[in-house]
Amino acid sequence: MTSELLNQIARQTFETILLVGAPVLLVSMVIGLLISIFQTITSVQEMTITFVPKILAVFVTLLVALPWMIRVMVGFTKGIFENIPFYVK
Repeated sequence: MTSELLNQIARQTFETILLVGAPVLLVSMVIGLLISIFQTITSVQEMTITFVPKILAVFVTLLVALPWMIRVMVGFTKGIFENIPFYVK
């Protein structure tokens, strides 16, 4: 296994991690930003008000995006396993 091949596998791994994690992280960030704006406008500074909407938004995002996330991860894993003979050379 050459260093170029190892770098390629590492790059694909990080790309897959970012691709799979991005929807949940983006939704959580947007909901947090909207709640912060709401709290600033209304002067309600309750710390617990952010948890329930974020948890619900993340849950809904996972329900919607989970089939796609699984396809991406299975495709990546399948590619790794299919190329094992190439990696050994």
